[in-house]
This record gives sequence, C-alpha cells and structure tokens, in this order.
Amino acid sequence: MNKQLYFYWSRKALRPISGLIFFLIVSCQVAFAQSSIRGKVTDAKGESLIGVSVKVKGSGQGTVTDATGSYQLSGLSPATTLEFSFVGFVSKELLVGSQTAINVTLAESASDLDEVIVTGVFDKRSRMESSVAISVLSAKLLQLQAPLSAADLLKNVPGVFVNSSTGEIRNTVSSRGVNVGGNDVSNGYYYVSMQEDGLPVTNATYGNFGPDYFLRPDLTLGKLEAVRGGTASILGNNAPGGIFNYVSKVGGQTMETQARVKYGLEGNGKNPYYRADMNVGGPLSKDKTLTFNVGGFFRQNDGARYAGYPMNNGGQLKANVVKQLKNGSLKLYGKYLNDHNTFFEQLPTVDFNNPHLAPGVEQTNSVLIPPVTADYTINQTGERSTYNSRDKIHSKDLSIGLNFDHSFGKGWTLDNKIRYAYKTSYWNTTSIPYPFAIDNVTFYGINTLAGKLGTYSFRDLATGTELANVTQGINIVNGAPAGLKFTVNSSNLPGAQIQKNSLLFNPLIVFDNRVKETIEQLTLTKRLSHMSFTGGLYYAYSSVKRLNPSGIGNMFGQMLNPRPQPTAIVYTDMTGKVYQVTNPDGITGGSGKSVATNLFDLSLNQLAGFFGHNWEVTDKLNFDWGIRFERIRVSGTNQIASATTSTDGGTDKNPLTLYDNMGGAITATVPYDKTVKTISYSGGLNYKFSDQLAVYARYSQGRKAPDLGLYLNAQSSVTADYLNPIAQSTQQYEVGFKAKKDRFSLFVTPFYSLLGNVPQQALGQESADVTSTYTTPVLYNKFETKGVEIEGNYSLTKEWSVRAVATFQKSTAVDFNTWVLNGNGRADDQIQSYSGNETDFSPRQILRISPTYTSDKLYGSIDWTYIGRRAGNVADVFYLPGFDQTNLNVGYNVSRKFQLQANVNNVFNQNGIMGWSAPGGFPASLNTQGFTKAQLEANPNAVYFSLSLPPRSYFLTATYTF
Repeated sequence: MNKQLYFYWSRKALRPISGLIFFLIVSCQVAFAQSSIRGKVTDAKGESLIGVSVKVKGSGQGTVTDATGSYQLSGLSPATTLEFSFVGFVSKELLVGSQTAINVTLAESASDLDEVIVTGVFDKRSRMESSVAISVLSAKLLQLQAPLSAADLLKNVPGVFVNSSTGEIRNTVSSRGVNVGGNDVSNGYYYVSMQEDGLPVTNATYGNFGPDYFLRPDLTLGKLEAVRGGTASILGNNAPGGIFNYVSKVGGQTMETQARVKYGLEGNGKNPYYRADMNVGGPLSKDKTLTFNVGGFFRQNDGARYAGYPMNNGGQLKANVVKQLKNGSLKLYGKYLNDHNTFFEQLPTVDFNNPHLAPGVEQTNSVLIPPVTADYTINQTGERSTYNSRDKIHSKDLSIGLNFDHSFGKGWTLDNKIRYAYKTSYWNTTSIPYPFAIDNVTFYGINTLAGKLGTYSFRDLATGTELANVTQGINIVNGAPAGLKFTVNSSNLPGAQIQKNSLLFNPLIVFDNRVKETIEQLTLTKRLSHMSFTGGLYYAYSSVKRLNPSGIGNMFGQMLNPRPQPTAIVYTDMTGKVYQVTNPDGITGGSGKSVATNLFDLSLNQLAGFFGHNWEVTDKLNFDWGIRFERIRVSGTNQIASATTSTDGGTDKNPLTLYDNMGGAITATVPYDKTVKTISYSGGLNYKFSDQLAVYARYSQGRKAPDLGLYLNAQSSVTADYLNPIAQSTQQYEVGFKAKKDRFSLFVTPFYSLLGNVPQQALGQESADVTSTYTTPVLYNKFETKGVEIEGNYSLTKEWSVRAVATFQKSTAVDFNTWVLNGNGRADDQIQSYSGNETDFSPRQILRISPTYTSDKLYGSIDWTYIGRRAGNVADVFYLPGFDQTNLNVGYNVSRKFQLQANVNNVFNQNGIMGWSAPGGFPASLNTQGFTKAQLEANPNAVYFSLSLPPRSYFLTATYTF
C-alpha cells in the first residue's frame, strides 16, 4: 500500500472507529465485585492448555489461560459461574462458591456441536449456542480422506454443491441453490467467500481468476469452518451464499514434526502421483508464550487424463509465529505458493437419458493440447512473450499478514487482521476443445480464410499423410453467387463417429493476471452482563493488471485416443500458389507474429462497516442481529486491440506463410468509474431447551455486487454504454434444530432462499459484418430454492461411528426470461420465458454417509456420496441423471509415530456427469441454454459433451511424527 493510500485509509478508518468506541463507552456499564480466583486448565493427559477462554457467565468479564495454562480473575462473588471453553474440547461450567482456586480438566469433544466457532458469528460461541448454520471439519476428519482440491473438502458440508471434476482448480461451489451466475467454472465461487485464517483468499474475483488458484489444503490445515447463508451476509465480503474458512495450525507447547509422503495412481491406475507434506511446530521461548508453525507441500501428478505433460506440479510454504500476550495474542504469518495446474475438459458423450462416453472414447482420454510452444509479440510494442502448454496455468501467491487480538478488560476486546498479497496467474492453456467441421464457413472465418478460394489439404503433422481435402468455392444459385460453398473431396479424419469431417478445436489461450491487494478487517466488541456489541470495518484495495492476447493461434487436433495429435493445413489458391496455414508446430500463429493484445488496468476499493448486537435475553433465549453497509468502487481503463493484416509477409516477410501474417494494435480505449453501494442485514433467535436440545430461526437479506468480470467485458463503446452494475439480492429464511446426547448429535436446517436481480443479456449482430454488434437490453431474473439440510454424528461403539450430511432441495426459476436473437438485426429479437421451470445445476438431493472405524491400530472409513438429478438447462430440455460415488479410506498405526494409509477414490469407477455442452461442435456447443426440446427430438442420438467424475484412483500415504 503506498503512503498516500495508507494515510487516506487511516483518516477514513479512524472516523467510524472513533464513533463506534464513543457509542459503546457511553452505552455500557460494568459492575464490579470483591473477590478473586485463580487456577490451571489441562487436558486429559495433564498437559496445559494455552488460550482457553475463561468467562464469567452472564457477564462480559473474562480472560484466557497463559503459557502455563493458568488464569486469574478478580471481582467475583460466590454465586459466580465460570465458563471454560476451548476449540476441540467440551465446554465446562463451574460455580465459584467459597473456592479461591479452581483447576479444570477439559475433555476432547466427541461432537462438533460443542466446538467453539469463530467464523460467521459476532463473538466466539459453540454451535449449540449460535443461530447460524455452521459445520466444523477437524484435521482428523480431513486427513483421513484424499481430497484433490480445496473445494473437495466441502463435500462434507450439508447444503453445499461442489463440482471438483475439473481438477485442483476452476471448481464450482454453491450453497442452498444460490448458484445462478456461478455455474460456469470460470466464475465458480460467485456467491461465496473462500477464506484463509479469517480473510478472503482474494478479493479480486473475475472470470478465470478466483480463490482456488491460490488455496491448497496441506498438512498445515488445522480445521475448516463452513457457514451457509445467515450471517455470511454481514461478516463475509460481498458473499451472501456462505463463508468457508480454512484455519491453519499454530505451534503447540511441545515441538512436533510431521512428515507425510503420498504415492498414487490416477486414471484407473495408469498415471503416477507424487506428493510430500511436512509440518513443524512448537515453542520458541522458555515460557512457551512464543510459538511457531511452518509447513507445506510439493507434488507432481500426470492427472486422471494424461495430456502428455504433468497435470499439476508445484507446491507451497506456509509459516506463522504466535506470541501469547497476557490479554491476547499476536500472529505474524506468510505464504509462498508456486504452482502449475491445468484442468480436465469435456469428452464426447451419447444418450441423453443414460449418458455414457461415445464409442471409442474412454474416461482416461485427454482432449487438451499436446506439448507445444509459440512465441509472439504483444501488439506493436516489440515486447516478446511465449506460449508454452507445459507451463499450464502458472499461479504464484506471495502474502504476509498480521493478526492481533487483545482484551482491554471490562468487556472490551479488539481483533484486527491485515494481509498484503501479490498474486499472479499466467495462463498457457486451451479451452472449449469441441469438434470443428472443416466444411463450415465458421471454420474458415475464424482462421481468416473465408473468401480465400481454392483447395485445403489437412495432413498429419508428424507423417505428412493427407487426412482430408476440401475445396472452397462460390455457391451459385439460379446463376447468381450466393455465398461460399465447401466441397469435401476426400476425408479420412479420425473421430467420424463423433462428428464427421471435423477436427478438435484447441485455441491457444493466454491470460496474464497480476493482482496486488491489501485486505484488513477490524472488529471491536464490548461485552455486558447479558449482551455484547460488535462493530467492525472491512477494507480491501486491489490493483489489477491483465493482458489478454487474442489470436495467438489455434491448433486443430485429430480426434484420436488417448489424446489428440496436431494437424498441418496447406492452402492452394486458384492460381496454384501454395500457402502454409499452420506453422511447423501445427499452429495457425506463433513464429514471432504480432498479436492483438487487450490491456486492462483497474482498481477495486471496497469499504464495509458492520455492526452486530448479541443479547442473552434469558439463560435459554439468545437474540442477535447485524447489519452491513458496503461500498464497492471500480475504476479503470480497458485498452482494446484489433487484428490487422500484414502487407509485407509478416514476421518472416514471406506472404506464403499465413500463420504470421496478422498483427495487432490498440484501437479503442474504454474508461469507467462505477460505484455500487449495498446494505445487508440478518437477525436470529436461538433457544436452548437444555444443554442437549436447541432450536434457532433466522432471516437474512444479503446483497451481491458484480465481480470484476463485468468491467473487463466492457470492450467497446457499445458495451461500455450498458455498464450499469446492479447488486443482486438474496433473501434467506432458515430454522435450525440441534440435538446431542452422549454419542449422538444432529443438526437439521429447513431453508428457503430467493435470489433476484440476476442479469441476462445477449450480444447480437446488425448485419453479416461481425463488427456490427449490439447489446440487448438487460433482463433481470429471479430464482428460489426450498430445502432442508441435515448433519448428524452417531458413535455406535467406542470404535464405530457414522457421520452423515444430506441436502434435499428444489430450485425454481420464478422469473426467467432470455433473448432469442433469430436473424441479424434487432427487429426480429424475441424474449423467451422459462418462468416456473427448474433451475439448472441444482441437484435435488446431495447425500454423504461416512461410517468410520477407529481402534488403537486400525482405522478407516467409507465415504458414499449421492448427487441427485439436475436440469440440464433452464428450458428443462433433459435432466442429468443422479449418480453415486464411493471412496475407501483405510489406515494402520504401525507405531505411535508411524502410520500407513490407503485411499481409493471412486472405487466402482462411476462415470457421473457433472457438466455438459450442447451437440454440434464449435460454436453450437457453447450455447447450452439455447439447446431446445425440438433439437433434442430431431436428433436424440446426437453426440454432445460432458464432464464426468475422475476415474478410479489409488493412493498410499506414509506419515511419521517426530
């Protein structure tokens, strides 16, 4: 943060803080008593517990245990009751009476309803006492599984739909059906906040740049807290759908080192996986008030569908140092991530009723571009860059943060979190690999070949063997020219069973994203005898620079198994001149050519103030409410480049090599400066019938301002004119039933959510000239979801337990209108209504049942998941069928320090469909919402494309604790 920005922020921030402090001081009174008490808190093994909350029940007075587990409180009466609570342990209440010393032993919690939670609540409290739907996933639960992404872990949370079939990145997470606008994997976290240690992983989210590029679970992960709806609207940043907080481990009182190595075989046992994790933590000072924790991982794997180079390679290093103060703590932490990832794409599929891969296609096939490089120049700057498919999506994250919390006494506590990060994500990959017909004018138009009459020879790049031959000529109708005509003279292209006379389209895609951001959240709490007030500020500043070269080139692969092979294209004109359409690597570009590159430079300033009030009306009834004011300002400039045709033969000065004969230059500048202001609020009641039974009810009204993608898409004066950011609205009602007894706990939450102001627009053409475009007026749609979430744990015996989560829901497009553009021009545009139809990508049922066995030596679990059927699009043309998946986890404690664990994911090799694209190849496959019942009935055997579960994988893990 530069000095000017810092001083500006300081002045702005201090005003509301000062006002808040003044308000709380003049509003609150604290009573004092006359006696004192001291003691020590330990676990069942007699080891001291640091940081245990010791609170005077019904009062704001309290403290935390020091480095020796000791505490001291004064001003107490004999009738005072002390509450002892600590994460992972059962809370305990004790009457002071005539005692002057109380030593306490806390037992480990068998039910996460007893856990103290910190995410999505105004003050720390157990789930039993809160009116928020929160799930807590412990490190023990997480380490038993073999997740392949951060999103994978959220499959253990009710109400959450996770599509992690793309791989480690570009996943989709939605909560309670609030997913419209986030179905596309390029915007997979649209309504939720993915957090790391209480702050968003990144505040600058937009298409193909999001939190899971920079979030990796490893051995440093301590637990995961997941909030659905509710106070996420108040305590989350522009994220009414939920908050998912990945909490890192901190050092303990004794030095401990854990090393873990994992070897796997993915792709049904075909492709290797290698990974190593380590975590070290312990005290740094004799009094153990200063501790540290450091760890990370490195892995390389070929993936379930091997593309000819590793699917993922890289790792991260995380570290923190914590100083326990007399009345608080100070935590300094940092992270460095350097990772390369790509993602799975869709495979040819048949049968809409019972989807399965097309003949000759296997689950382990890849459609990604083979290893290839292509150098190019950015516009006319002379600056050189290189596309390298082996580099994939190269993401880096260098961040440093500071967390400070302090209790001032008399009920006052302060918590401040701040982090600075520099994140980069450089794309060298492909997308939309659909079949592309070589006898279609679109194929020639996209390669600037339309109108170049003559013959086109398609050859195998490696052997030179001709695979197809097409003539482009003039179509004559009644003696007059009527457009272009394409005649297939011969064709022996592989993949004819998928789409005749077609090659696999693989455009070379580059996004160079560079984001510098500062995020800070400050909260101040005042506790009284029966209530607390919390005020806070959230501030984020993100500087975003993005380069997007378009037209580097395309590769056209032969639809072969297990992965496509490149094709060379040679053009012979009517005079017999021979032109090379593709370069020696089979790309319609590269070889140093100038490439039209869009340059984006924008900043995001986000400032929010929130206030919460918690009132213990009686010992059984608790009421809380909160409100959040948010201001999001986005300003910047988009420099848009256009392609130009070279007149001197391009980079190599040879007009017969068409692949380098195009250039690029900035031709338009689109400035903008927009501000969106939102207000969100939420209120809830929690009633405890007893320590074993409670119920809550909550209403929340949240707002979601558009992500930065809205501004990046303003690439002409036409689209800039329609740049009118409007916040979407979410209303959520929920009721929670919570029960626990001995070895049993149950959380049942019926809910209702209503999502409004969801924009729908289309881009049309005034004429056949592709540059004469227009944007339709915005249509705003509304969606509702009704459902119930269930989360339960039951310990049958000392060794056997069962954990189950379930979601039953129905999502409906209450108001849904979309544009049907028909022919060129606005005159025949129509609005098509699908109001009342079922929303797409919202499963009716999501179930996960995990029976677990744990003994001194042997442990294991079976994770059985079921995803119910989902509408393919809002037109409800067809439904993606439900499917189940089974994962097996088995471990053995060879000794107290050494464990071996085996995992098998997708044991029965299910081919469950998670996403799809329409029939017809490129570009028809891109329009899933435009796929109609008439099209399906006309060709029920059409080949379409689907993204399925990764095939079966095996992992063996060895862990050693020093």
